Amino acid sequence: MRLLHTMLRVGNLDRSIKFYTELLGMKVLRRNDYPEGKFTLAFVGYEDEKDGTVIELTHNWDTESYDLGNAFGHLAVEVDDAYAACAKIKEQGGTVVREAGPMKHGTTVIAFVTDPDGYKIEFIQRKS
Repeated sequence: MRLLHTMLRVGNLDRSIKFYTELLGMKVLRRNDYPEGKFTLAFVGYEDEKDGTVIELTHNWDTESYDLGNAFGHLAVEVDDAYAACAKIKEQGGTVVREAGPMKHGTTVIAFVTDPDGYKIEFIQRKS
């Protein structure tokens, strides 16, 4: 068994794809429209689905936003340099909600950003 993907519902698919590809450096792996169901699925990731876990972005055509609730935590992405990753996000118009720095009660350098729909993404700096 292995984890295949995490699904996120998004209000504007093009805006979300732009965030995950241009700001986080992922690739669109596949995208399918389902006109009868009035939704589109787009899968994004750093590597092919057969090799790693990816994100499924689900866009229901008649829904512009979602209540995120309080159960979902965040996605985590390993980065070489959390400080540089945050700077890149800000330069490209993204939102950093927790600047890079050591985690509370630890030494691992982390940061948090949000995607266009408000989902949190944690950057965890690779240990040397």
